[in-house]
Amino acid sequence: MGFGKGLLILGFVCALQRPVFGCPNGFQSNDGICEDMNECNDPDFCGNHTKCINTNGSYYCECSAGFHNVKGNPNFTVDKGQCSDINECLDNNTTCGPHGTCNNVIGHYKCVCNAGYVSADASNKTAHCRDLDECKEHKDVCGEKGVCENLNGSYRCICEVGHTNYGQEKNRCSKLECDSFHADSDPGKSFEGLADMLSMMRNSCLALSDPSYSAGGKADGDALLEKLLTATDTILSPAHVENSKGVSGLLTAVEKSILLIGPQLKANDTKMETKETEAKITVRRGASRPTGQIHLTSEHADLNTDWTTAAGEGPYPGFALAALLSYKNLEESVNRSFENLEEKEKDAISFQVFSKVVSVVVSNPSTQNLHRPVNITFRHLKDIKQTPEVSYICAYWDERGVWSPAGCSQELSNDTHTVCSCEHLSSFAVLMALYPMKPSFHLQLLTQIGLTISLVCLVLSILTFKFCRSIQGTRTTIHLHLCICLFMADLVFLVGISRTRPEGGCKFVAAMLHFFFLGVMSWMLLEGVQLYRMVVLVFNATIRPLYLYLTGYGIPLGIVIISVIIRPGGYGTKDHCWLSLEHGLIWSFFGPVCFIIALNVFFFIVTVWKLAQKFATLNPDLSKLHKIKAFTVTAIAQMCILGLMWVFGAFLFSEGMTAVAYIFTVLNSLQGALVFIMHCVLSKQVRDEYVQFLSCVCTPQKKRYSDFSSTNPSSSQSQGSRSGPITGESQI
Repeated sequence: MGFGKGLLILGFVCALQRPVFGCPNGFQSNDGICEDMNECNDPDFCGNHTKCINTNGSYYCECSAGFHNVKGNPNFTVDKGQCSDINECLDNNTTCGPHGTCNNVIGHYKCVCNAGYVSADASNKTAHCRDLDECKEHKDVCGEKGVCENLNGSYRCICEVGHTNYGQEKNRCSKLECDSFHADSDPGKSFEGLADMLSMMRNSCLALSDPSYSAGGKADGDALLEKLLTATDTILSPAHVENSKGVSGLLTAVEKSILLIGPQLKANDTKMETKETEAKITVRRGASRPTGQIHLTSEHADLNTDWTTAAGEGPYPGFALAALLSYKNLEESVNRSFENLEEKEKDAISFQVFSKVVSVVVSNPSTQNLHRPVNITFRHLKDIKQTPEVSYICAYWDERGVWSPAGCSQELSNDTHTVCSCEHLSSFAVLMALYPMKPSFHLQLLTQIGLTISLVCLVLSILTFKFCRSIQGTRTTIHLHLCICLFMADLVFLVGISRTRPEGGCKFVAAMLHFFFLGVMSWMLLEGVQLYRMVVLVFNATIRPLYLYLTGYGIPLGIVIISVIIRPGGYGTKDHCWLSLEHGLIWSFFGPVCFIIALNVFFFIVTVWKLAQKFATLNPDLSKLHKIKAFTVTAIAQMCILGLMWVFGAFLFSEGMTAVAYIFTVLNSLQGALVFIMHCVLSKQVRDEYVQFLSCVCTPQKKRYSDFSSTNPSSSQSQGSRSGPITGESQI
């Protein structure tokens, strides 16, 4: 009976698990067992931008984060496409705060901070924005003479008296040279009206640099430009300027005034024309240096350059200026200033100005070393009759008040126009010569080629003196360091002699040249002393390295330090990074040079005299004497090369010394080559070392091993003879 009862219970359970009519909705049969069906296995079951949530026997859908159901029900099970993107940016201030801009994207958003603000949490794209303290982030944002004041979302620079940022609060403060507009200067006294112009510009400059200065008052850039051109008309209208000094003063005053006025102009492009002048000025303001091309056109000329050339290394990284000024009637006043051209031509040539005079002004403080040449297209004057013999010359108005073709070349020319390419900027005009002008040799190219040759030869010499074992000794040490000093001097000269900006860098280049060229002369003096000791002293003619270094480097360093302390302003000029010819600082170099040359002449005379005495004795040591004789010849030749170079170099940076500049350049280019030839190529020991080195490189490994392990007596004897005491002196 108990067994039958158990059967009834089991049958009842089976009836519950296996219904006769199948599984209900939301379940599926698995081997006769009803299990929950997971509708969410299909990722697209609910549609785009949704989430599917499975339940026991059912499911429901809901929108993903950043979306909402357009029908209002957060949970749904039918009708796909109910989820739409939520625009979080409808209330920008609430979403990103007052200093950020909300950018809505599908499903989310991000905050972009306004200028002057940064995200409060860099890792969170939806974080609100906080003020950026530019004064802490950028320590030198206002320059050395500016005080930075942080503002909410911005900052401003407060300049010390004598400095300005031209009312642009975010500009760095720079010094204003208001004294350059002094009415009592020589240009101001040249002719009537110029002194008044200079006085007006000086008052404007002082008012700009000192808020407490009231004379003249402040004027905006456009009004000041109009005053400048009106004053220029007043000067030029009554009559032509008769003297070249007056022309120079006027051109210089106008160019400096444009540099003062430009940053104060309201518009990026300004054009203004009067009876005597026409001005086209373009400026760029921004956070970084501008780039791109510049094209300015006037009635009489066109200017083509780029913003990199115009800006240079100016005081304001984000500001640059370029201006083209045309003088409508000034050519008559400068039609006789051709002395600089005529004195270079042996034949009689007639010159005349064949275009309007124009000035090009840029904010680049170093117009003598432009990034690339500036192209100016001149329109020929229509009232001058052309002849077949005419040739055109591009010339500029130099500081002496004459026309000069230096730095300007003619690119192309026809009957109506001439295109000039100039490496510096000033007042230009196209001159007409009734003679075909021959192009001059480029001194700068000759310098670069010569110094490159010199540097290569000096590197070879340094490697030879350092690693050639057979010539090691006191004299080789002297040659090694002489070449090192000469190499550094030539390298610094090649790279930095013309880089006059920034001023501190130019002073450093001048000090380096001063030190290394004095080092060359000091090591040359040590060679004279060493030769003297070799002849006079019988034993121990060597000099301790410590004494060599103290003399070769210590004396030049001491002279430079004293010179810097006494005359720090004497290092660097407006054209070159070298010692100034003013106030006598140049003698801190030429004084020691002349003294060393004189002392070496004395040592060499004594050496030659002692050699002659020893050759006259009954039993001279001929091998040693011939060696010293050869050393003396090379040392004298070396002194003549280096010393003679600086006799011409003394006049290198003076005006009108073109021939001397060529001689200096040629001698300079031959220094390294002659040192290499005298001390390396003509030395038998060095040549033997070269041959041995080349044989080791070219000979197969097996043959080199065989030669090395050879037991040939003659070879051993030869090697033994070479392994004796090393004198350290090369033979020629």
